[in-house]
Amino acid sequence: MDQKTQSDDALTRAASSLRRSRITEGKPFPLGATWDGLGVNFALFSAHATKVELCLFDDDGETEIERIELPEYTDEVWHGYLPAARPGTVYGYRVHGPYEPDTGHRFNPNKLLLDPYAKQLVGQLRWGPELFGYQLDHADKDLSYDERDSAPLMQKCRVIDPAFTWGAARKPEVPWERAIVYEMHVKGFTQRHPLVPEADRGTFSGLAHSEIPSYLRSLGITSAELLPIHAFVDDSYLVDKGLRNYWGYNSIGFFAPEPRYLKTPFANEFKEMVNQFHAHGIEVILDVVYNHTAEGNELGPTLSFKGIDNASYYRLLPDQKRYYINDTGTGNTVNLSHPRVLQLVADSLRYWATEMRVDGFRFDLATILAREPYGFDEGGGFLDACRQDPVLSSVKLIAEPWDIGPGGYQVGQFPPGWAEWNDKFRDTVRAFWKGDEGTLAELAKRVSGSGDLFNKRGRRPWSSVNFVTAHDGFNLNDLVSYNDKHNEANGEDNRDGHSNNHSWNCGAEGPTDDPDINALRERQKRNLLATMLLSHGTPMLLAGDEFGHTQNGNNNAYAQDNETTWLDWMGITANGRNLREFTRKLIATRKAFPILYRSRFLVGSHNEELDVKDVTWLSPSGKEMTDEQWQDGNAKCFGMLLDGRAQETGIKRRGSDATMLLVYNAHYDVVNFTLPPVTDGSRWLGLIDTNQPDTQMPTFEFGHAYEATGRSLAVFGLATENTATRRLRQGLGALLDVAETPLSG
Repeated sequence: MDQKTQSDDALTRAASSLRRSRITEGKPFPLGATWDGLGVNFALFSAHATKVELCLFDDDGETEIERIELPEYTDEVWHGYLPAARPGTVYGYRVHGPYEPDTGHRFNPNKLLLDPYAKQLVGQLRWGPELFGYQLDHADKDLSYDERDSAPLMQKCRVIDPAFTWGAARKPEVPWERAIVYEMHVKGFTQRHPLVPEADRGTFSGLAHSEIPSYLRSLGITSAELLPIHAFVDDSYLVDKGLRNYWGYNSIGFFAPEPRYLKTPFANEFKEMVNQFHAHGIEVILDVVYNHTAEGNELGPTLSFKGIDNASYYRLLPDQKRYYINDTGTGNTVNLSHPRVLQLVADSLRYWATEMRVDGFRFDLATILAREPYGFDEGGGFLDACRQDPVLSSVKLIAEPWDIGPGGYQVGQFPPGWAEWNDKFRDTVRAFWKGDEGTLAELAKRVSGSGDLFNKRGRRPWSSVNFVTAHDGFNLNDLVSYNDKHNEANGEDNRDGHSNNHSWNCGAEGPTDDPDINALRERQKRNLLATMLLSHGTPMLLAGDEFGHTQNGNNNAYAQDNETTWLDWMGITANGRNLREFTRKLIATRKAFPILYRSRFLVGSHNEELDVKDVTWLSPSGKEMTDEQWQDGNAKCFGMLLDGRAQETGIKRRGSDATMLLVYNAHYDVVNFTLPPVTDGSRWLGLIDTNQPDTQMPTFEFGHAYEATGRSLAVFGLATENTATRRLRQGLGALLDVAETPLSG
């Protein structure tokens, strides 16, 4: 018997078996396809459908075996129980109902649809006109109903068995104030990693290799934030140009891991990766996209939600329901004001937090999730759901607090319990070290926790996620090497990406052989890293910045699934290795001195008993800054004195009595900074100077005029004979006594 005959015979047996198994009514909950050990319950929400067909396919999803009408409709949920189904069963839906775009309905049973609750997808979507529910008329309007079958081009859903042995590893549960976040990409981090087997690169299996979490631990990272790993779609316009959606902000499945990141046929591969990270004490945070889907606007494809219940899942223009509200800039906006859609998102989050054991979420364009039809509402349904949910309220929740909709910029306006990306920190720190005038007072706010934004309602400094670079925009090397974006490779004539980057090339655009420019660039990298990692708030480091990865000036590399974005581990230079060690030193310093991550905002509060302040801002004379000095637009040097003696009663912790001085000098030349007296019989011990990162710094007498190099940051600790002093005198060598980095470069 030849292979084709065997395959046909297998399909016949499978179809016959399914037909012999009668579908029963099942239950309307839980939604999705749920294996109970005997069969599978299928449940799909649609408020406006007239009939739902369950479509079963062969194991590869290539051949449709049978269509079975779901027999019951309860509380707007279509459901049925199929005893013949097992884990591995491949399926999709065809949903019947009115095709009336002007009233918001776009049902078309010719289009195979993904289950919104699918836990795994099979195959890759292939673009073609069959994916669209309409055919354009001469006015480019979607008026003509399309009867072509989309199944041959569609991904399919697969029933999974969720059983998994987690072993002894437990969630690290890193306290927020101790968190150090590392933003990374599954493929970009592993694709060129020499210690990851070639077959595993670019997958969860690649990340699961112990070398990866070991490396993060050696840096001092506590929390890995992965760019989107929910199933997503490569946009058709990118495919036409030979590109891909590398970042993944184009979701189509909120429960399924992206198939391209799976080496094995099993979704549990993701769990293995999480288990490995947890075993090394590293949290896993997911960057999630619930604000829009890959189905686009009225001219977009019909892949899932649009064909299941368009009027429920998306925000439509109230008086023109053919069209979508586009607060995302991607064509559509998910309607979280609908209770079933809100349930979908909450169920997805709980699934990843419990079944997949992730430790938190960063929400893309989070303002949209908190927007009701009347606008942004801090007490809106989604935020209230997170706040009261016992699971979601216990994991890390991070908002990207802006979008392009009305009232879209909401930094500092999310409720207690949330952290927020702080773009004011990013822009201020960049502008200060670039040498912009009038940035002194603003920088003081940012490095002290941005209390002007977050110090309310009992929120803590960790609410401010401090970053200088992220996936979107220049990375660290390019920030100090380019004045302008260079995005030509994206195929959009360099029109895409931000133009206002607060970047400075230090004297030459791109790579140069000039030793003075290169030395300045290296110092600027250290300045930016030191400012971010030693500021109050939650620091976030972009993967590759610790050794100077470059994207050659591309500040919008969303479509560059290639060596532009893949970290070049074997190409790390001597400067890169030095920068990596300096990054480790900064993180170790932060961890060693709790005064750098204290749980209260620095407000200049006065300890009357000791006559000290928690923070004192100093001019280069060593005296407290005056109002006139704060308003001097030309001033570019100041000091931040953190007095450990001013800690609040009852919350003192080991090391919190250390007093530290940070001196920021963005002037182009040396500034003599007088080291202030603090207590009798003591001196200042030099800890870090970004101009001489490898030099063991001496101690300095009070009143010493320290020569702060042009564009440099220096850190000092108070050398007194107490516990803090002993920690200081033992030196950072003890603090850096961690595992060697697995790669020498």
